Amino acid sequence: MADQLSPEEKFNLITRNLQEVLGEEKLKQVLQERELKVYWGTATTGKPHVAYFVPMSKIADFLRAGCEVTILFADLHAYLDNMKAPWELLELRVKYYEQVIKAMLESIGVPLEKLRFIKGTDYQLSREYTLDVYRLSSMVTEHDAKKAGAEVVKQVEHPLLSGLLYPGLQALDEEYLKVDAQFGGVDQRKIFTLAEKYLPSLGYAKRAHLMNPMVPGLTGTKMSSSEEDSKIDLLDSKEDVKKKLKKAFCEPGNIQNNGVLSFVKHVLFPLRGEFFIKRDPKWGGDKVYTGFEEVEKDFAEELIHPGDLKASVEVALNQLLDPIRKKFQSPELRKLTNSAYPDPSKTTGKGAKTAGGGGEDDELVPSRLDIRVGKIISVEKHPDADSLFLEKIDVGEPEPRTVVSGLVAYVSQEELQDRTVLVLCNLKPQKMRGIESQAMLLCASVEGEPRRVEPLDPPEGSSAGERVFVEGYESGKADERLNPKKKVWEKLQVDLKISDECVAQWKDRKLLTKLGQITCKTLKGGNIS
Repeated sequence: MADQLSPEEKFNLITRNLQEVLGEEKLKQVLQERELKVYWGTATTGKPHVAYFVPMSKIADFLRAGCEVTILFADLHAYLDNMKAPWELLELRVKYYEQVIKAMLESIGVPLEKLRFIKGTDYQLSREYTLDVYRLSSMVTEHDAKKAGAEVVKQVEHPLLSGLLYPGLQALDEEYLKVDAQFGGVDQRKIFTLAEKYLPSLGYAKRAHLMNPMVPGLTGTKMSSSEEDSKIDLLDSKEDVKKKLKKAFCEPGNIQNNGVLSFVKHVLFPLRGEFFIKRDPKWGGDKVYTGFEEVEKDFAEELIHPGDLKASVEVALNQLLDPIRKKFQSPELRKLTNSAYPDPSKTTGKGAKTAGGGGEDDELVPSRLDIRVGKIISVEKHPDADSLFLEKIDVGEPEPRTVVSGLVAYVSQEELQDRTVLVLCNLKPQKMRGIESQAMLLCASVEGEPRRVEPLDPPEGSSAGERVFVEGYESGKADERLNPKKKVWEKLQVDLKISDECVAQWKDRKLLTKLGQITCKTLKGGNIS
């Protein structure tokens, strides 16, 4: 097919349904001379879900346009992103990603022989690449690196250096994979502009960048591997697909942030060129749509009921998932899945046995954190630091603990006085401007201008000293003191967040006391630190 297309037709096919293209003229120039070389990278972290069909459908477009396509399994990036993939699981997750991505491509009819698959650590540990990382790090400012990764790298209170390296490595990949363009979601835009700014400084060519829109998840927010209710896993059963679609946000007539409609637009139409609605004759009967605009118009005018839309998407989605499910029924791939993504609940018992000792083989489980309800008895400004409060907090011990917190810019002294809060009690005490802080007051925060911070709220009626635990990890014993060298808190903290219902969670499991769940007032989707 590509041989019969003009350069202009290839360009239109390559760029259709994209939200933004940087470097259009460069693309057109290359297409006049030869086929385009493009790569798509995926960090091997959480399990791929159905939103991955969006880039897969674009990869199908690239191949139809004659592009030479490389798929990068970015294993080193997965580790650098706040250790989302533990080092010992990296190899297993790369194997899982390779199998499941290939199964997805086969299910939509993409010939694998036209693709090049490569693993990041196959070249990112070479002498030349490493030297270029050092060269780049001597040019990129901390501000630019942090800004570039803001929408991709997990944002935490005290970011690791690894997260600052991430955007630069992604920029270098363009040169080492010898491509003309990089393809990704629009959330990668700041990384793409960093690459355009700095690669020429290393003597390398500036590449073009192709950006897909971010497809809303089933809850109306970004579809995420870490938010269970927002996504449908590629190996979910038909029953699970039905259950998740039934709960999906799909308000009658509302075409904004509608994950079900977006799936029709960005997956089903590009792959099939049509969409079939099956419904009762009294509601208009079955209908075949040949353009998404008509589907969107009919839904907006409430001529398509959300129930009929969901049921029709369910049928189409199961047709895509059936070949993947069948492939992963093999004993080898079942074993690979379980090894790459071990069930965290099955490690609870082991973690409970070892957590108190702090030995080398301890499980990284949240029960190791000694989090308690505290009551602030007094609060005053730090005598030597205008940005710090000095608090006395009752945590159920004979004497209150002294806690130094940087909340002056975010919470008033009056709001803190006599407030019940959450306190992490087994960190190593640390001097802050000459005064030893004996615990950490836990808060929700959302980055931005301005940054917003709120202390977490225990359930009403909670008493000082009550234990806070993560759902499913009730029986584990906290470490007497967290070993700072092992960074137990830092590793667990990256998965603490606020849900869209303002509930505190660790890996989608609620933080609880015996009286109920931990919440914050307004910071949906925030981090906890």
